[in-house]
Amino acid sequence: MQKTFIATAILTAIAFSTTAAAETPYTISDEPIELTIHMHAKQYPGYQEDWPVEQEARRLTGIHMIDKTSGKNTEDSREAMNLLLATGDIPNIVGGGKVKEFVDQFGPEGAFIPLNDLIDEHAPNIKAFFDKYPERRAAATSADGNLYYIPYLPDGKYGRAYFMRQDWLETLGLEEPQNVDELYKVLTAFRNDDPNGNGKKDEVPFFARQWEEVLRLVTLWDGRSSGSDSYHDFYVDDGSIKHGYAGEGYREGIKNIAQWYSEGLIDAEIFTRGSSSREFLLSENMGGMTHDWFASTSGYNVSLKEKVDGFTFKAFPPPASKAGVRMEEHRRIPVKPDGWAIGHTNEHAVETIKYFDFWFTDTGRNLQNFGVEGDTWTMVDGKAQFTDAVLNADKPVNSQLYSVGAQIQRGYFQDYDYERQWSNSIALEGIELYDQGDYLVEQFLGVAMKPEEQKVFDKYWASIRTYMLERQQAWVLGTGDIEADWDDYVATLKKMGYDEVLEVMQAAYTRQYG
Repeated sequence: MQKTFIATAILTAIAFSTTAAAETPYTISDEPIELTIHMHAKQYPGYQEDWPVEQEARRLTGIHMIDKTSGKNTEDSREAMNLLLATGDIPNIVGGGKVKEFVDQFGPEGAFIPLNDLIDEHAPNIKAFFDKYPERRAAATSADGNLYYIPYLPDGKYGRAYFMRQDWLETLGLEEPQNVDELYKVLTAFRNDDPNGNGKKDEVPFFARQWEEVLRLVTLWDGRSSGSDSYHDFYVDDGSIKHGYAGEGYREGIKNIAQWYSEGLIDAEIFTRGSSSREFLLSENMGGMTHDWFASTSGYNVSLKEKVDGFTFKAFPPPASKAGVRMEEHRRIPVKPDGWAIGHTNEHAVETIKYFDFWFTDTGRNLQNFGVEGDTWTMVDGKAQFTDAVLNADKPVNSQLYSVGAQIQRGYFQDYDYERQWSNSIALEGIELYDQGDYLVEQFLGVAMKPEEQKVFDKYWASIRTYMLERQQAWVLGTGDIEADWDDYVATLKKMGYDEVLEVMQAAYTRQYG
């Protein structure tokens, strides 16, 4: 069924590309306008002109994207962008992953066209969005006050949560842990009391697909690991920029994480097992707790139902910290550094901003979020609803959408309902649980620095971050002692320029967000 769906979509795309364009309510140009585009992201090697979504957008608008993506042989969007800039040949549109840092740097130098006036005069839907969400516009704005790109704007609040084997709790006669001390007792029981019943001490109490997730545990001792959906990021504390890896709560947190690791409560292979850890440890009935995405993690309650007797893996509230705080540090960031910009070579800037605006109309938003109507979804009671063929396919829904050109890193406003439709009841119950608890913390949306500020940041931060992560891993693995090392660690950070970095970050933050 999946192969038939994709084949049909491609044939549909070919049909669109070979028929004469007819005027639609979204027509920007009666005669086709071809715009070259660099569009790079990990999920796809470049902008594919035969995507059904692209073909439908051509039919509706009269604007044709022509792929000129650099770096198709790399998954790193920064590397691909550097390759593009090295050619000196900027396409009409430059987009994909991590585009903001490049437009912040090269937009003021003339490589990209400022969008402020173009939006005010020719993009009513984008303007209405930013008028409604001024903080999102601020987050996307460069240091010179100009907006050089239209960002990918995620929808929904919740991303990751703590999950625990509820069937293991029941087997051992344990209650769901409500605080860090109770969590320690539960994980110890998972390690020692054979909850999987195979007579072996093979349980892995806490595991994670991304090793950085073990650092989330510092919040249980009132530390911080990140301030955004990116690991190791700065965070905002009552208007002040800080970094978690220099805080007192972090010291206490890492000390205890190291202790838990030494006791076998944390996966011994946490730094090496990689992205397959969730699939392997759950399917082998060995994993007890993790911190991961609601939708995909809840899905194991269905996929492992027959393989693991009684398998129940549900979200539970963040345990209270030593100070009594329940915190969920991860949330969906409302503004991504992904999206698209208009290159200085573009002679159709007005038509291009109108094309960008199309994706903020109801029709364009449905096209980008759900695919082509009639192929992947139909309208039900005024809302886009995925077909049974999409929802019941073996391939994940988001992967199916990438394959037809939907949910890619255009500048657009995501519709969380696209994910809600393939989230099972356990995921939705978990989201409701977290919503009722109000556990989310303020998020750092990033800053755009002036050239002189950027020089300071670039001079110091990379080496500081490397030093932080080296010491962090040594402490967790037990090759260092954070209590004994802490004063020297803090002194070294200062010598390396940590205070100077915070100073320029604070100046940029205050200027950008007031």
